[in-house]
Amino acid sequence: MEDGQTSQQNKKKMDGSSCMELALEGERLCKAGDCRAGVAFFEAAIQAGTDDLKTLTAIYSQLGNAYFYLGEYIKAMQYHKHDLTLARTMQDKMGEAKASGNLGNTMKVLGRYDESLLCCKRHLSVSRELGDKVGEGRALYNLANVYHSKGKHLGRSGNQDPGHFPDAVKECLQKAVEYYNENLQLMVELGDRSAQGRACGNLGNTHYLLGNFTLAISYHQQRLKIAKEFGDKAAERRAHSNLGNAHVFLGQFETAAEHYKRTLVLAQDLGDRAMEAQACYSLGNTYTLLWDYATAIEYHMRHMRIAQELCDTVGEGRACWSLGNAHTAVGNNDKALYYAQRHLHISQEIGDMTGLETARMNLSELRRSMGRPAADAAELSDAALQPAHRTRRPSMDNMDLLKMTPDAKRALQGDWDADKQLNSSQTSNDESYMDGDDFFEQLTRFQSKRMDDQRCSLTVGGGANGGSSSGSTPDPVKDDLIDLIAGMQSRRMDEQRADLPAGELELPGFSGSKDFIQRLSVASDADGLPDDQFFDMLIRCQGSRLDDQRSVLPELAVPHPPSAPTVPDEDFFSLILRLQSERIEDQRSTLPPSKTLND
Repeated sequence: MEDGQTSQQNKKKMDGSSCMELALEGERLCKAGDCRAGVAFFEAAIQAGTDDLKTLTAIYSQLGNAYFYLGEYIKAMQYHKHDLTLARTMQDKMGEAKASGNLGNTMKVLGRYDESLLCCKRHLSVSRELGDKVGEGRALYNLANVYHSKGKHLGRSGNQDPGHFPDAVKECLQKAVEYYNENLQLMVELGDRSAQGRACGNLGNTHYLLGNFTLAISYHQQRLKIAKEFGDKAAERRAHSNLGNAHVFLGQFETAAEHYKRTLVLAQDLGDRAMEAQACYSLGNTYTLLWDYATAIEYHMRHMRIAQELCDTVGEGRACWSLGNAHTAVGNNDKALYYAQRHLHISQEIGDMTGLETARMNLSELRRSMGRPAADAAELSDAALQPAHRTRRPSMDNMDLLKMTPDAKRALQGDWDADKQLNSSQTSNDESYMDGDDFFEQLTRFQSKRMDDQRCSLTVGGGANGGSSSGSTPDPVKDDLIDLIAGMQSRRMDEQRADLPAGELELPGFSGSKDFIQRLSVASDADGLPDDQFFDMLIRCQGSRLDDQRSVLPELAVPHPPSAPTVPDEDFFSLILRLQSERIEDQRSTLPPSKTLND
């Protein structure tokens, strides 16, 4: 009822209000945290229209930021493009820098890293040109973030541990380190402790991916210290979690467990159930590595209960997998069999093919170890386990403990190749909206007039192929020549009118004269403002509206694995799998039947 009254009040405010009043109300609502209502007022302000370019660019910037906050990245990108276009047209350097930074951040989230880097580098160069140290710091931070994200994105395609990525990934991460270091030095110069903490945390994360674990620990300790200075418990929790991960890679499991315990306490203080579950998951795996299986089982049970509470099916499957291994280690084969069966059914439900293979292998070995017959054919048949929709988590590709048959490996590789071929085909279909023959026919029609014009230009002298013309008869050659000259001149005038990239004159909410924008743009070009590289990028951005329409949903541009809020990120899970693999083999060898099979 109250929401309905609020909507009616907001509608009344919009009626009869000016563009400025609507924009101010939208800004107030966004600052109050109600971005959805703020967007409605900003859109209404655009509908009202204004001829004040400064007001319009502020609305574009706010709308872009609001849509970014709401996760509607395509709309955010469109309004940041409008903001950048208008700022450059007005020769507003400060506005251009901010718009470039905002557009760069949006492109990064959409996975368009090269365009994002161009925008962020423009932000940096303009900020340095203006002597804006704060803007320079933001640009350095954004650039580092883009290189970090690009490196992680490229690194997901392989099975490498941190420190063993291909050269292309390492180059991106090294670039990120360079820009983070520059940002940190500048923040020390400016005395901004909060920004120093963020830079230290990101440097720790990047060095972790590069395999520099000791250096990563040093930066995360600095991050932890600064977080305590500000009483920032969320940052403190992240620092403890990252320190635990780095110590695990160094084999210092006791120290890692202490950091994870602090992570758990802080997550409980913050009331963050997902982070609490992640801490329990990490503690369970760490105590498994320490061979303290009773404690490991306790933490994995806590993780599973929270995963069920949060409806995190992926997390619940991971918990069952871990519980099955832990119960096998202590000889509780009945419980191990129960959790392995649950892992099997959950993997089938979520379409986790690698999880299915793991569960099938565990069930078979457990049954043989217990002297029981193999599982029912209906339970483990390929037809029964075939999911309706297959969505594999990339991290599951890193399971070194799997001992799949060559046929199973070829089958999985065939599925993966088929998926890639389908995606490639879809991309090709999206971009190739005109086949070669149709395009050639269009080109021929457009070029035919030019070819005819070139042929008739040879007869201007008169006597080559025809006689003299009478005075009373119109000369077709002269007429054709005049038409040709007029056509050439008109095309030149058209080219002069097209100084702005396609779509730039389409500024939503601008009620002033388009000629005014035209003159501003020509003056801007005359002053030599756009550099060629950035201007080419801007043309590509403005000319990609068809591509934007094809990718309306951001998640299509940024594919992501199934949501699992109660488990850590992929690289840490891969580490746990690899570290546990040897110990799981040792655990299996303690059972005489299993040992016989392994031998």
